Amino acid sequence: MRYFIEISYKGTAYSGFQAQRNANTIQAEIEKALGIFFKKDFHLTGSSRTDAGVHALQNFFHFDTEQPLIENKISNEFWASKASFQQEDLEKAAYHINAILPRDIVVKRIFTVTDDAHCRFDAISREYRYFIYYNKNPFLEDRAYFLPYKTDLEILKKCAGIIAANRDFTSFSKKNTQVKNFICEIKKSEWLIENGTLVYRVEANRFLRGMVKGLVGTMLKAGRGTISLDEFEQIIESRNCVKADFSVPSYGLFLIKVFYKDF
Repeated sequence: MRYFIEISYKGTAYSGFQAQRNANTIQAEIEKALGIFFKKDFHLTGSSRTDAGVHALQNFFHFDTEQPLIENKISNEFWASKASFQQEDLEKAAYHINAILPRDIVVKRIFTVTDDAHCRFDAISREYRYFIYYNKNPFLEDRAYFLPYKTDLEILKKCAGIIAANRDFTSFSKKNTQVKNFICEIKKSEWLIENGTLVYRVEANRFLRGMVKGLVGTMLKAGRGTISLDEFEQIIESRNCVKADFSVPSYGLFLIKVFYKDF
C-alpha cells in the first residue's frame, strides 16, 4: 500500500529537506518518528527538496508498506479492534507522530493513494514565496529578510514579468546540479505587498537548486539600481550562474503549496 504524508516545517534548524549523511534534515526526523511509532523502518520519497533553512507550509512524502499500517500496531488495543485502517485512524496516527516529532515539524495528514501515485512526479506545480521587510521587526527576523534599503517596486514587477516570459533558467541554478535540462514553465511571477512585507510569488512546474533565491537576489539588484533591466535580461540570456546573485538568506523563503491534479 502507498501512503502520502503532508507536512509543514520551519527549516531554520535543518540542513535541508532530503536525508543526508551526518546532517539533521526534515526527512531524517520524520523517518525516525514513524519508526518509533510503528516500530518498523521507513524510507520516504520526497516531493519538493528545500535547501537548508528554507521553510514549508506544505510539502509531501510518500512511502510503501506491504501490509496496512494497522497490522503493525496490533499490540495496541485501539488498533487491534479495527478491521481496516480508516482515515480516522490515520488522523490519530498523525497526532501521535506529532508528539514524537520536534516542535518545528508537523505532520498535517496521512492518507492512502493508489500504488502508482508519486508525490514528486505527479505534482503539476509548486508555489514559493520570498518575504522581505524594511522596518525592524523581531517577529519577522527568522521568517523574512530584513532589507533596510529602498527598492523600486515597479522595476521589481518588470523583472517578474521578464521571468514569466522565459523558460531557460540555467543562470539561476547553482553549480553541481544533476539535472537533464534547465527548462522551467513559469505559471506565476509577481511582486506583492502583504501585511507590510514585500513578497515575491512564483509558481512553476519545477524549480532548480537555489533558483528562487537566485531570482530574488538578482531582481533586488535591479530594484536597487545596481543593474539595469537590460542587464537583468542579459543575465538570464547568458545561461551563466556566476552572474546571478544567490546571496539572499534562506529564512525568507517558503514553499507555500504543492499542486496535484486530484487533491
